[in-house]
Amino acid sequence: MCGDRLESDRLWNLCPKCDRPLLARYDLDSAREAIDLTDLASRSTDLWRFPETLPVRDAANRVTLGEGFTPLFQAHRLGAELDFDGLYIKDEGCNPTTSFKARGMATAVSRAKELGATALSVPSAGNAAGAMSAYAAKAGLPAYVFMPSDVPPPFVTECQALGAEVTLIDGLITDCGRAAVEAAREHGWFDLSTLKEPYRLEGKKTMGYDIAEQFDWELPEVLVYPTGGGTGLVGMWKAFDEMERLGWIGSKRPRMVTVQSTGCAPIVRAFDAGAEAADPWENAKTVADGLRVPAAVGDFLMLRALRESDGTAVAVADDAMIEGAKLLGRTEGIFAAPEGGATVAAFRELRQSGWIHDGERVVLFNTGSGHKYSHLYT
Repeated sequence: MCGDRLESDRLWNLCPKCDRPLLARYDLDSAREAIDLTDLASRSTDLWRFPETLPVRDAANRVTLGEGFTPLFQAHRLGAELDFDGLYIKDEGCNPTTSFKARGMATAVSRAKELGATALSVPSAGNAAGAMSAYAAKAGLPAYVFMPSDVPPPFVTECQALGAEVTLIDGLITDCGRAAVEAAREHGWFDLSTLKEPYRLEGKKTMGYDIAEQFDWELPEVLVYPTGGGTGLVGMWKAFDEMERLGWIGSKRPRMVTVQSTGCAPIVRAFDAGAEAADPWENAKTVADGLRVPAAVGDFLMLRALRESDGTAVAVADDAMIEGAKLLGRTEGIFAAPEGGATVAAFRELRQSGWIHDGERVVLFNTGSGHKYSHLYT
């Protein structure tokens, strides 16, 4: 936000000058020389495929469970159901801990370990907490989780089984965030809140690297992405810029689509109003815990990405999400989280309005498995 530049080899949360998110930058000229796209068979097929564009300096500090490079496939049966040929699914439910949160936590925990963190904390509505607990356990670091008291029980059980200490808060993710920050400050833990440190975004951006490679370095026309804190959306937009500077792709970009719930849609409302930031959403309520984020610290970054890409923002009802998830299941064999189902509902709306055109390639992101939400599907 302010353009300040900070020392890279120390732990940071928000910018000390403007109190807004920090973004990691790389020597991309050196990375270009080090990476040979004609010899990718020699590289790992996971998140760490291009370590030259990730923040962990020493490979010995990588904390990995095999995350990243998830399947992308053309959804023929779902496409037939929706009368659209160019539909693709990026299935992030195949990650460790069954969601895209594994990407961000792999890089954040690795870099925090590398820079000397002794304990980690995070506020979370579910999947981020499970991922942080897993990677903290792998790294041998104590983990402290702050979750809304009404999250589905499997999320709490997962964190406890992975050795984390869980504190339940009566309130929303924003209330958990305040509690986590206060506890981290009191006890000297490193806070891994969404976009309140620079490294989770670096893991999430690898979805953009995946997409580019899986489409043979020609990006699709539309990406439809369920958005709470927005780290993945901002990260992929950053990745596309990095890849163009590396000479791997051209200037063409996908139109980015944010999907939120009608019960919590601060980014949609701000986008429609032409605002540069999003006012907090009052009385946020949705069955998709990952979308129940009434205020996001990276709101301005999300809105910039939507507008720079000529994208849009869509809010869908909870029942439409569940129906979308069930449709994914019976056509493509994916047990999707409601957030994944939200992208199907948004696609339907955008297709009917004519915003998505014949002949385009459209990627829907299923950001997590439905297993922790099984109570919604019975």
